[in-house]
Amino acid sequence: MRVLLVVEQLRRRVPGGIATYARGLCRGLLEMAEGGEETPEVELLAAMTAERPDPVDALGFPKRLSRLPDRLLIRAWEHGLITGPRGFDLLHSTSMAIPPSRGPHRPVSVLTVHDLAWRRFPHAYNARGTAFHERALVRLIRHADHVVVPSSPVADDLVEAGLGEDRVSVIAEGSDHLVAPDLDRAGLLLRSLGILGDVPYLLSVGTLEPRKNLGRLFSAYELYRRQVREPWPLVVVGPKGWGPRLSPPPGAVLAGRVDEPVLAALYRAAGAVAYVPLYEGFGLPPLEAMASGTPVLASPMPSADGFALVVDPTDVGSIAGGIVQLVSDEALRRELVELGHERAACLTWAAAARHHAELWRSLG
Repeated sequence: MRVLLVVEQLRRRVPGGIATYARGLCRGLLEMAEGGEETPEVELLAAMTAERPDPVDALGFPKRLSRLPDRLLIRAWEHGLITGPRGFDLLHSTSMAIPPSRGPHRPVSVLTVHDLAWRRFPHAYNARGTAFHERALVRLIRHADHVVVPSSPVADDLVEAGLGEDRVSVIAEGSDHLVAPDLDRAGLLLRSLGILGDVPYLLSVGTLEPRKNLGRLFSAYELYRRQVREPWPLVVVGPKGWGPRLSPPPGAVLAGRVDEPVLAALYRAAGAVAYVPLYEGFGLPPLEAMASGTPVLASPMPSADGFALVVDPTDVGSIAGGIVQLVSDEALRRELVELGHERAACLTWAAAARHHAELWRSLG
């Protein structure tokens, strides 16, 4: 069986969690093959790039590159000007951008929808992004043969939007994608931010954009600092997205984008992770923290419910109270670390890839 996997998200300025999913899925497929399991013949499709080294090369599969850069390629797909390459049994896009397929021998079309957050919180999206996602949603309901989602709430949202229940499958994502931590470089970064020695710190990870709710997190952090004698610093890691400029309060610092070894080290060294977006269809940062042995405070989301200290992301007092509770209660932190290990151990990319391969075979 020949599968063309669309990984254009790796061409974006801010690849985000969708790129983590694409990399994790490819890693899981390679692990299956190394273990002697039967796997489809996979090729990767992406836009043209001048970036060197090409991040698509690191995924370990042959690639096909368009002659167009990512934005033009996606627009051409959207308007039906370019179709997907021929000769494949199945075409699976890791995002809502997918080339159209036509003709009697067209491949089965599958795509992954990570959430419908723009419908739940429209004010947290810009107008262009909302319009693109709405057009993509209409197309997939009309034309996609099948849709993969990471959780049941996303499946429910799609069914409510008009997709038949028999056309959606829930496949949870993995937690074992973090690379070996670079503790030395992470220590240098923390010292450059004024966090010295063995001072415990709170860590938050995510793109700086309205949906990540950092404004309320900062307000809650200010409230927390007024309630404790020795407050922990707050380190926010992630690239700038869009939206109003964020000014961190005293005690909080913006570390910007960091590479994977430094991120893994920051997770491991943190006293706790605070991740309170308005909505997540799954939620990878809490899983990354759990896999690193770090307790998590989070808003309600499929990856964290039952395994983290859950707070209301729309209530500054709830977030602040959660931070105070987590920082002050060492027994609670130990309990959450144990729960997090259990959660992370159950969610691997090899398991996710196995479920994808089974679905592809059933559809093909």
